[in-house]
Amino acid sequence: MAGNVLKEKRRLFIRSVGTGTVNSLLDELLEKRVLNQEEMEKVRDENATVMDKARALIDAVIRKGPQACQIFIGHICEDDPHLAETLRLSSALQAMPDDLAKLALSGPKVSLKLCSPEVVERIWKEKSAEMYPIMGKSMTRTRLALIICNTEFDNLSRRAGAEVDIASMKVLLEGLGYSVEVKENLTALDMTTELKAFAARPEHRSSDSTFLVFMSHGIREGICGKKFSEKVPDVLEVNTIFQIFNTRNCPNLRDKPKVIIIQACRGENQGVVWLKDSTGTSGNSSSLAPDDFEDDAIKKAHVEKDFIAFCSSTPDTVSWRSPTTGSVFIEKLIENLQEYAWSCDLEEIFRKVRLSFELPDARAQMPTAERVTLTRRFYLFPGY
Repeated sequence: MAGNVLKEKRRLFIRSVGTGTVNSLLDELLEKRVLNQEEMEKVRDENATVMDKARALIDAVIRKGPQACQIFIGHICEDDPHLAETLRLSSALQAMPDDLAKLALSGPKVSLKLCSPEVVERIWKEKSAEMYPIMGKSMTRTRLALIICNTEFDNLSRRAGAEVDIASMKVLLEGLGYSVEVKENLTALDMTTELKAFAARPEHRSSDSTFLVFMSHGIREGICGKKFSEKVPDVLEVNTIFQIFNTRNCPNLRDKPKVIIIQACRGENQGVVWLKDSTGTSGNSSSLAPDDFEDDAIKKAHVEKDFIAFCSSTPDTVSWRSPTTGSVFIEKLIENLQEYAWSCDLEEIFRKVRLSFELPDARAQMPTAERVTLTRRFYLFPGY
């Protein structure tokens, strides 16, 4: 919705916005990490007139997706009420669902600690023999990340709060140097199709890693598609993800870290105020696996390497999500990546996430790393 609003108001925005508001928006969108430093400087420095800057700015935000557009609208409504009235954005903001309107006004609370070149050099000198090679921004790096989030289902409850997870995770990954694709409300077949297309992207050749983030309802067997029901077992098996991105089927990511994040229930429990990412059934499911992939069992040790899957809970247990603040696991994961990615390798950060869940409460869950075949330490070095 927000993206459509900006597309409709694009021409009027370009004609109406002033220099002060453009500069203010650039500063605030950089602070909220809707735009990174390079994108902000490109809008500011490569366009001579205010109208050119405005055109480049709004086009950049529209390309970022609906969450970025919501944040953009919220900033205009707060910072330039006259422009908001001219564009009639206040009524558009009021028409958004409450959780999206709050997100637009506040933006994701992401504050990523950056890594200085001196720290990178020190860690590299100390641990280079056991580290994955990292490409700096100056090396024409083309990191890609994919977020698949199912919020609306034909037969299951809506995953309220998922919008917060999408926006926060997208901003975080962009801050870590990844170009992020977001796909929403897919069947298992759709998810498989998107994963294959993403695995085939040529940009992986000039990348050093990738992130795959899945957020949906789930059962023990895998990740639920939007058509899931007891009669329609629409499930993406986790093993399918590994098959699509293994060395044989995705050679461009050979010897590069492939990080899989899964926010979904893996079993059953009860919840009242909080919601759980569970379908309400633990019955057997026939999962969707690609028919055109070769069996990797014989050479599995060689074909499947450099993976780590970080799941929101242990098998047979639930994962908790707040309708207003999003998933507990995603929130804690983002907090720890913000705080420690500048100095800690990824597995150490995941351990810190587990530590934050060590003392159980009424909404107990324990994140777990699975099918870990990382052979080296993976440092993200944000800002490098």
